[in-house]
Amino acid sequence: MLGYTHPACLEHDTGPGHPECPERLEAVLEAVHEAFPALEWIEAPRATRGQLLRVHDPALLAMVLAPHPQGSTRLDPDTVVSPGSPEAALRAVGAGIAATEAVMNGETDVAFCAVRPPGHHATIDAAMGFCLFDNIAVAAAHALDRFGLARVAIVDFDVHHGNGTQAIFERDPRVLYLSSHQSPLYPWTGAGSERGVGNLVNAPLPAGAGSAPFRQAWAGTLLPALDAFAPQLVFISAGFDGDRRDPLAGLDLGPGDFDWLTGELCRLAARHACGRVVSMLEGGYDLQALREGAVAHVSALAGASAAAGSSQP
Repeated sequence: MLGYTHPACLEHDTGPGHPECPERLEAVLEAVHEAFPALEWIEAPRATRGQLLRVHDPALLAMVLAPHPQGSTRLDPDTVVSPGSPEAALRAVGAGIAATEAVMNGETDVAFCAVRPPGHHATIDAAMGFCLFDNIAVAAAHALDRFGLARVAIVDFDVHHGNGTQAIFERDPRVLYLSSHQSPLYPWTGAGSERGVGNLVNAPLPAGAGSAPFRQAWAGTLLPALDAFAPQLVFISAGFDGDRRDPLAGLDLGPGDFDWLTGELCRLAARHACGRVVSMLEGGYDLQALREGAVAHVSALAGASAAAGSSQP
């Protein structure tokens, strides 16, 4: 297993009181370093313009990557760019691309990208919901184009629906997008009726839903759809804001739920994708819940990776 991050991701300054703050990434890195001191971390490269243009319009690149010498600018009421944001955004996307290269080239079977800003709300032409570029969408597009894959899955367990990722791939049958999320809740998308070209499977959960309905949504609907799709590579949008302590949502999950689901995803990846999994950090805004959720997630990823390694001849 490999980890990917970059110090520039801490320089994306969203301003005082903003929930998507540098302390989030610091909490994740500190907790994962402490729990897994032997995990090898690799500095994420910058994404290139060509890689970003696989899923984003040139106008969005111009907006996000423009210099901001006078300080921060709000792209919408929630989404900020600061002088450090362009480099942070390029490194966040670059982490996913480098991780994809590593798992596809056999350097590792599992990778975890601890980066910010998050990505799954960014659409083809708009930054929104704390997200500047859609990190995981760019990585998935890279996997399709660079390695000629026919079936890639993006699994999203963030409490908010990944409207950007869904919109980018909703007409591409090579990509299966699966999401559980609280509904109604921002961004007000992700109804079960949203099917794309048969490649979208959404499982909305009501406020207050806990472990039992969450696990039933996955075991009864989402995981069987993933199994039937037989992906050649599994991407995970790993948001930990479904935790009961999170201030921005209202599900009743805990670290054990993230551990369980990650293990199930790794088992399906072992069955269909030679164990190849790329996970990217999305939301999570209570720092202690974020620490515990990230450690539970990485523990399951690392366990799957170790099991795969021990089974090699």
